[in-house]
Amino acid sequence: MKILFKLTACLVSISALQAEEAKKPNILVFFVDDLGYMDVSVNNPDGFYETPHIEALAKSGMLFTDGYATCPVCSPSRVSMLTGKYPTRVGTTHLFPGKKGSPGKSGKFNPAPFVGELPLEEVTIAEALKSKGYATFFAGKWHLGYGEDFRPQKQGFDINIGGYDRGGPYSGKRYFAPFKNPEIKEESPDGEHLPHRLARETVKFINESGDQPFFAYLSFYSVHTPLMGRKDLIEKYKKKAIEIGNTESEDDFAPYMRTNKRLNKIRVKQTHTTYAAMVEAMDLAVGHVIEGLKKSGKYDNTIIVFTADNGGLSTSEGYPTSNKPLNGGKGWVLEGGIREPWIIRFPGVTKEGSVSKTPISGIDFFPTVAKVAGYEADDEIDGLDLRPLLEGKELERDALYWHYPHYSNQGGFPGGVIRMGDFKLVENYEDGSAALFNLVDDIGELNDIAENHPEKVTQMRTKLHAFYQKHDAKFLQPKNNGDKPWRPAYLETK
Repeated sequence: MKILFKLTACLVSISALQAEEAKKPNILVFFVDDLGYMDVSVNNPDGFYETPHIEALAKSGMLFTDGYATCPVCSPSRVSMLTGKYPTRVGTTHLFPGKKGSPGKSGKFNPAPFVGELPLEEVTIAEALKSKGYATFFAGKWHLGYGEDFRPQKQGFDINIGGYDRGGPYSGKRYFAPFKNPEIKEESPDGEHLPHRLARETVKFINESGDQPFFAYLSFYSVHTPLMGRKDLIEKYKKKAIEIGNTESEDDFAPYMRTNKRLNKIRVKQTHTTYAAMVEAMDLAVGHVIEGLKKSGKYDNTIIVFTADNGGLSTSEGYPTSNKPLNGGKGWVLEGGIREPWIIRFPGVTKEGSVSKTPISGIDFFPTVAKVAGYEADDEIDGLDLRPLLEGKELERDALYWHYPHYSNQGGFPGGVIRMGDFKLVENYEDGSAALFNLVDDIGELNDIAENHPEKVTQMRTKLHAFYQKHDAKFLQPKNNGDKPWRPAYLETK
């Protein structure tokens, strides 16, 4: 009788454990490459591009008006999403090179040294969730290290479709099959569009995960160069441009001034029809996955996150989009380079159609979903669990930080940033000058108010320099001409 009782108790315990596992929410991430804050209709209702599926997602959850990536270029932001850490903590402060040992672009000075891959000893969110019983899936752009040892399979993902060294779809016919991607083992039918292939693979994984909780990370190659779109969508936007009088002209471009007073060319109007086609194709892929999720019966138990790795490309390489009224773009520590579309749908937690103006960042993804899964990190991370914010409460954080000691391919300058409340301070690493902006009054960062607020500048620079020191931040290196780049005071004493 005792044996029967123990067996029954054991079965009840197992059943309870299985029920608890079943309660864990699934997690679906859409992570878009080079998508600007103003590229989605929910942030820019009067914009040229059409993104109805992303807009519908925002209406089903919480939209963040002040959401950020942790870097104005891709690889560092990807590290932060996966680890919950600032790039500076990990040393991954610049986009990863196509081969080991590449120092990055030089300018007036040589760039700072940096780590060129996501270190294998870092615990990724995929590894964390896998340890809690999740099936894990990755599709799309990885760009987190050179060689097979640094691919998604080595960082906790059970399945990898298309993620390897490259920062764009540069093999085969690029955005159209045959892709000749080493991590797409089964080639698509000739001409299949890459966003659709990645979307259907994601839906397939969702369906095949069964009753096991899943983590699906769809990291689009879109809307990164090369600028290529579906012909039907390009034609659609050519016709739309004519109908609304939005055809491209020299008026779409203008010089603008950065914090060190140098003029640069920037696109100020969205008129690029091929880019518009790329944005809509990405949106259609998002819609395809969400529709597949609904058909699977798992929609009501799935957290959905949508964001991007850096700002829209507006200052070089074809100048495909405009981030106005934001200044700068990809490769710049100005708002156009780091402010991103951010949407989180958390069933039973987020209120449909809610909007938050609280600043958040890519570092916050890891702790938020890890907490949901019951995972406790052993090492220190920088992000915060957003659950209180998602519930409509306050988030206790005094500042967000950026550290980019590099010259970007898009013309951006090496610099650091701290945002505290409405204020943003930008520090130029070439000469140590600082500019202060009130983002509520001046979202375009056109009016430097540092001279009017010396105490605020001192306060913010002190905190920013403490951040540098805590994370052993690296800075610009001298060139042979003998000029010395700026250093924070705590380094000058060494």
